[in-house]
Amino acid sequence: MDLNGRRTSGNVDDRRGQRISGKAVGGLGLGGMVIVGIITLLLGGNPADVISTVNSLSGGTEYVTTQVETTPEEDELAVFASRILAGTEDVWTKVFAQNGLQYIPPKMVLYKDYVQTGSGMASAQTGPFYNSADQTVYLDLAFFTGMKKEIGADGDFAYAYVIAHEVGHHVQYLLGTLQDAHSQMSRMSEKQSNQMSVRLELQADFYAGVWAYNDNEMFGSLERGDVEEGLAVASKIGDDYLQKQAYGYTVPDSFNHGTSEQRSRWLRKGLSCGDIRQGDTFSLSYGSL
Repeated sequence: MDLNGRRTSGNVDDRRGQRISGKAVGGLGLGGMVIVGIITLLLGGNPADVISTVNSLSGGTEYVTTQVETTPEEDELAVFASRILAGTEDVWTKVFAQNGLQYIPPKMVLYKDYVQTGSGMASAQTGPFYNSADQTVYLDLAFFTGMKKEIGADGDFAYAYVIAHEVGHHVQYLLGTLQDAHSQMSRMSEKQSNQMSVRLELQADFYAGVWAYNDNEMFGSLERGDVEEGLAVASKIGDDYLQKQAYGYTVPDSFNHGTSEQRSRWLRKGLSCGDIRQGDTFSLSYGSL
């Protein structure tokens, strides 16, 4: 991506210099907490649920804050993340205004290991997430290193897609989509709730594509290979791909983010049209997503 001369966002809270570490003195212990988080996410949970579960099961976990130095590589990624967030602010402010609405940007917190959120303490093991309780995107920049190491996904647009996806959940929150879906999910069976979650996640993928389309229109930010980077990531974070990598088989009823094909297709759709009105993932039959 070409981000030369682009502004950074004023909505970034950089807490990387204060690392919070967890020391288990009772309860499940740190290892057990991480396992709970991973299982919850894979089997149909959401980050808020993971935070709640970790807090309730961690028992006597003691959190210690230490001052740490950031590396030049991390600082470079922090500037990049701030510029991407600024780009989402510019794009969604314009898109909302075109539809007679006002866009209120989210905050972004950069942290290491653990972070205090509006829903309690959260671990970097949950990955990047959006918390509607405080309208904030939380990001441990080490996730990007993990993307490259664990699933072979790399590139600036690949990283931007991750951020734009989480901001997509904020867009859903502002439009009331997120609250309505979560309300319905609380009354559904586990299978139906997972399917509703898939609809939310695919729409967030679509919104990430809408952002990229409009950011490119406004700033000429996309370069050769960028779109392929994003689609490559989408194909490697589908529920089917991740479950096959972890277990060697898939459990479709537990899918809560969408298959690789679905995630790639909705991201591509947003990238192709740039029109927020074409991202209704809720009216289609589940099998048509």
